Amino acid sequence: MPAAAINRKSREELKLMRKAGQIVAEVHALIKENIKPGVSTLELDTLAEEYIRKSGALPTFKGYYDFPATLCTSINDEVVHGIPRADAVLKDGDIISVDVGATYRGLIADAAFTAPVGKVSDELIQLLDATKESLFAAIEQMRPGNYLEDVSGAVEDVNKRYPFGLVRNYGGHSVGRRLHEEPFVHNFRTGERGPELRSGCVLAIEPMFNLGGDDVYTAEDEWTVLTNDHLPSAHFEHTVAVTDSEPEILTILS
Repeated sequence: MPAAAINRKSREELKLMRKAGQIVAEVHALIKENIKPGVSTLELDTLAEEYIRKSGALPTFKGYYDFPATLCTSINDEVVHGIPRADAVLKDGDIISVDVGATYRGLIADAAFTAPVGKVSDELIQLLDATKESLFAAIEQMRPGNYLEDVSGAVEDVNKRYPFGLVRNYGGHSVGRRLHEEPFVHNFRTGERGPELRSGCVLAIEPMFNLGGDDVYTAEDEWTVLTNDHLPSAHFEHTVAVTDSEPEILTILS
């Protein structure tokens, strides 16, 4: 049976998603300026929520399945979905992953990055660089006539060039009027090519690499995902539209 087609966005929907994406990109810039030793993740979350609301948008994550915050803030061995807290204070040598979504007039954009706190080790810098490299390799596959498997395979191909684990339990997704739309975007080859990419398809692509092994688990808070071996993890994400020519990253500052 052929794979179901990816829901394509109209010109008006893409226009609104571009606006949502710009707000997300601006939040990223704001948070990066404030990542430093001594800052709590709750302080970062407050900054993000205020900025999103001031921009005429809504924080997509807040209240999503009862998630209590605007940002997902995941420190060191926390992979994704970390909950901002007053007692989660950044220290020199940490890395922090920050994921945020903004909803503008009913349309959503979603993106994440991992940043060093102060001075970090060379191996952590390599982990961040490799994860980001895999994201942009996957974005390059967002072209008409390619298939979803081309996007997933590009992440895996980059991962194989490095000594890093690859998170397989979580991945990307289509996005638009809902945060998580079908299809799910694996970060590895599944053996099935999946739906064809056509102009107007929008995916949130989000590779996650670990300094250690692949395996992860969910903490007792039922949100925070951590590495089994408690070694650090990196996460990068952009919302990307297929056009008639080059891929369009919606969550990058224009």
